[in-house]
Amino acid sequence: SSRLIRKKGYPSIQKKLWGGSLWSPSYFAGSCGGAPFSVLKQYIESQRTPN
Repeated sequence: SSRLIRKKGYPSIQKKLWGGSLWSPSYFAGSCGGAPFSVLKQYIESQRTPN
């Protein structure tokens, strides 16, 4: 798990962590439910991206 990797302190992995986390704060949408493309595009663009 992310906690164990951080606890053991692997230097090569520590450098690549996303703000101290192994995973990014992202979301998955399994279905769009007929939402217009413009709404999906706006949602994707509003998500936080790495610096």
